[in-house]
Amino acid sequence: MTRPMLQVNALKKHFRVGKKDVLQAVNDVTFSVDTGETLGLVGESGCGKSTVGRTIMGLYERTSGEVVYNGQRVHELSAKDQTIFHRSLQMIFQDPYASLNPRSTVREIIAEPMIIHKMTMTKAERLERVIQLLEEVGLNRDHANRYPHEFSGGQRQRIGIARALALNPDFIIADEPISALDVSVQAQVVNLLQQLQQEKQLTFLFIAHDLSMVKHISDRIGVMYLGHLVELTESRHLYEQPRHPYTQALLSAIPIPDPDIEKERERIILQGDLPSPINPPSGCVFRTRCPAAMDICSVQKPIFREVEPGHHVACHLYE
Repeated sequence: MTRPMLQVNALKKHFRVGKKDVLQAVNDVTFSVDTGETLGLVGESGCGKSTVGRTIMGLYERTSGEVVYNGQRVHELSAKDQTIFHRSLQMIFQDPYASLNPRSTVREIIAEPMIIHKMTMTKAERLERVIQLLEEVGLNRDHANRYPHEFSGGQRQRIGIARALALNPDFIIADEPISALDVSVQAQVVNLLQQLQQEKQLTFLFIAHDLSMVKHISDRIGVMYLGHLVELTESRHLYEQPRHPYTQALLSAIPIPDPDIEKERERIILQGDLPSPINPPSGCVFRTRCPAAMDICSVQKPIFREVEPGHHVACHLYE
């Protein structure tokens, strides 16, 4: 059996809030990503999906658990191996406005990772590499000497993608790369990522809250709620047979482009507000909004288990 490229085991990330409170952003999240695969990670705002990506990258220090990349425990790597790890794994950030230095030209932004990682090349070779990357993401050499404010949101995100590709990575964490873009541009960026994946044999962790868009790019999808992974299976199977009540509610909210079907179909409306991750519910964290909640849900946390081949769910309904 082939070893996964990335393995996340019981990952926790908690933040200290004030003197006594602890914000439980990520709790016991476990999943793997195979070479060449795109794993989508979805959930509503505040569920912890972006924190998972940043903790994998090492931008946040883990609270507990482990991240294993190509057989190596990431948080135990030496300084030299950490450098190699960050060359291999790069990130595309959510906000194309805030993630680019407004005082740097596009050439300087894309070349910066090459300089930091001391890639062996002359200044002329580095410029040619920058131009090559710009062309790969749908821009051209004339854009190299411009500043970020001279570009649209979609173009800025293409610059961010080019920067992420600068070190020839094998794995890319795309942290909601389309959420800040116009709807008309979102599909273009997703298509670009799929094209680059095929050309460069990339592996993706694609973080988003738009289930309809994630469906088109992901091989498998994991659904998060209040810091917990509640369901994980193949993309097509998740849409056809969602098991967790939260996943069912999310899918029911996706509009259908047929007015007759849209008018007749039944929506699942969740009651109540999202609980605070500082004081999450006991037992199952979803129980306060779950239409199928039982007595056991308030006292016992459900185990994230395989209910059928390749389909994992954390719900007492399937125990």
